[in-house]
Amino acid sequence: MQQLHLPPLAEGEVYVGAVGDKDGSGHHVILLPGDNNGASWKAQMEWAKSIGGDLPSRIEQAMLWANFREQFKQDLYWSNEVHHRNSGWAWYQYFLYGNQYYFNQDYEFRARAVRRFIPSVI
Repeated sequence: MQQLHLPPLAEGEVYVGAVGDKDGSGHHVILLPGDNNGASWKAQMEWAKSIGGDLPSRIEQAMLWANFREQFKQDLYWSNEVHHRNSGWAWYQYFLYGNQYYFNQDYEFRARAVRRFIPSVI
């Protein structure tokens, strides 16, 4: 069995876990410190990039809900995913009850950024 090599973490970062894709590739997910107050989806995407990260995917948000919900306020947090049929809408995670749904991108929800580390072997 191969050894899982964890990526290096900066101060305040939290290792979330590894996500595998159907093609066998994958990446590690690291939660960055800091919670951003409510803003539109586009503004939150820009904020995440400005601190060297990205908003989490829906899969990553499910992992965060399952294992790290204490790191979040009990509020709505934008994901980085646009709704597949409604381009002006994006998905969010509700960190009070755990559900995911989509809403108009102009609404102001909170955000938390992640960074992804792609190792040579997961």
